[in-house]
Amino acid sequence: MHHPSSILGLAVLIIAGYAGAKILRKIHFPAVTSYLVIGIIIGPSLLNIIPHVVLGLSEVISHFVLGVIAFSLGESFGIRDLRASGSSVIWISLFEAACAWLIVTGIMIGYQVMSGLPVHPAFVMGAAASATAPAATVMVIREYRAQGPVTNMLLRVVAIDDAWCLILSAIAITFASGLSAGSMKISTILHMVIDLVLSFSFGAAAGLGLSYLSRMIHNREDFVTVTIGFIMLIVGISLKFNLSPLLTSMIAGICVTNVSRNSSLFFETIRGVDTVFFLIFFMLVGANLEIGILPRIGVMGMLYLIFRVIGKFIGVQIGALISHTEKTIRKYLAWGLIPQAGVALGVALSAKTMYPKYGGIIFTTITATTVVYELIGPLCVKFGLRRAGEI
Repeated sequence: MHHPSSILGLAVLIIAGYAGAKILRKIHFPAVTSYLVIGIIIGPSLLNIIPHVVLGLSEVISHFVLGVIAFSLGESFGIRDLRASGSSVIWISLFEAACAWLIVTGIMIGYQVMSGLPVHPAFVMGAAASATAPAATVMVIREYRAQGPVTNMLLRVVAIDDAWCLILSAIAITFASGLSAGSMKISTILHMVIDLVLSFSFGAAAGLGLSYLSRMIHNREDFVTVTIGFIMLIVGISLKFNLSPLLTSMIAGICVTNVSRNSSLFFETIRGVDTVFFLIFFMLVGANLEIGILPRIGVMGMLYLIFRVIGKFIGVQIGALISHTEKTIRKYLAWGLIPQAGVALGVALSAKTMYPKYGGIIFTTITATTVVYELIGPLCVKFGLRRAGEI
């Protein structure tokens, strides 16, 4: 283990990412896209500048960063906020996530059968399709200071829709690995249910523990230390016992939001330090993209790109009609749901770890389509909000 090269590698990663994002911002590239693109350029597929030691850390870093993202999502689930936004958020988010999931799963199964490939990766691809990238959407809203009913609804929907994605993907990955092992017995389904219940219970217990601890913390520095330590603990224990680290972290975040009196402090302190984690994470995702596999995922990638968007648009229409939401939301909300990044990549990484046999293809397809979505997504968000008259 060469410590100097791993420290140097991380330094190169952070500085290249920061500088590259600054340069690409001049041509209106969102930061997330810039990190992915620069990661691809300096990764093994092209310039090969990043030492293998650093690439070896990818899994550890990405599990931690996804834990941070999932924990932060919990903030959107304060009971008071949910009551204020009414049932329309639940209906719209449920249908846009479910339609993307069902349509992509169906199309992928069709494609796999016609190509003579096994069908189980289709379930994971479908689950990943339900996610949206809150980061990209929020960045656009902040950048253009958008305000109005569509913007408010969008902020709530993107948070909840990742929660649906985490639940669906936890089910899909267990189901897919059961199928690939050739045993889809009652015991496999039972095992899946137990895993979900344990993920929920452990996440809730950790969140309550963290809330209890917060009474003894009196300054911000300690909040950062305790929160980050706890997220690492949650992710570590989840991985050790084969629970979903994304789901447990999110449930912990939801518990903290609703139980702790100082809940906003937890999330504020994380926001103060998460930028550099996100940079390293997205750079490493780009670096891990195997460009050699890209031609093999051509048709699959195209189908995924097109049908995920169709699913989102149909779902928003159905959800908005059921909940009698105003017309502008029905017309323009779906434009804000096109970006896809952190959580979908998390699902892809979990798939890669939990069943390596087909995880590689899923990971590469989702990473490649993420680059496309992160390029066009923010432009679509801007288009939708501008048409809605909120920019």
